[in-house]
Amino acid sequence: MASVLLVTMRSGDGLPALSVLSHAVTTMSAQDSVLTASAEADVVVVDARHDLAAAKSVCQLFRSAGIGVPRLLVLAEGGFPVYSAEWGCDDFVSGDAAPSEYETRLRLLVAAPEAGSDLITIGGLTIDEGAYSVLLDGELLELTYTEFELLKYFALHPGRVFTRDHLLTEVWGYDYYGGTRTVDVHVRRLRAKLGPEHEALIGTVRNVGYRFTAKT
Repeated sequence: MASVLLVTMRSGDGLPALSVLSHAVTTMSAQDSVLTASAEADVVVVDARHDLAAAKSVCQLFRSAGIGVPRLLVLAEGGFPVYSAEWGCDDFVSGDAAPSEYETRLRLLVAAPEAGSDLITIGGLTIDEGAYSVLLDGELLELTYTEFELLKYFALHPGRVFTRDHLLTEVWGYDYYGGTRTVDVHVRRLRAKLGPEHEALIGTVRNVGYRFTAKT
């Protein structure tokens, strides 16, 4: 059971899907001391269904404060086109998703491997951050620096869907001025190096981006 901090934009709002799960949910409005309260939470859920601008401000507040608690953003269908990496969230989900979808997203956020680990083992891959090397079923993969960083980022966040803009920000950095097409090119190269048996590790989510599909 996880400790979940639900941040709403309007007092009295709630998420029915969360209420049927076994997690301990604390609901606070955006005007409350959410930064302080997040210290006791395993994951923060920000409900952006009714006020996108206010929700974005809350998300960026967490980011600027350097708070590392994973954040899940809840969006209404019309909010998906405006979401981008600058919101500073780790994952997003539709407001009308089933409780099972919320459970999966929360579990992945809470259980994700720590970025500081020397070795990441998942889906037949062994990624050595210190040596900048990747073994696939025991065979060494020849990757460029950016290919390595992209694959590592995927492996650190299994099951999460990332937009191309988000990947550009997190892997290439804020100072990169190239277009999102470069993400597609690197994904295509990674899939080619993973080979036919493993290329599906990096799945395409239509009209959104990419997802690492291996199970931990």
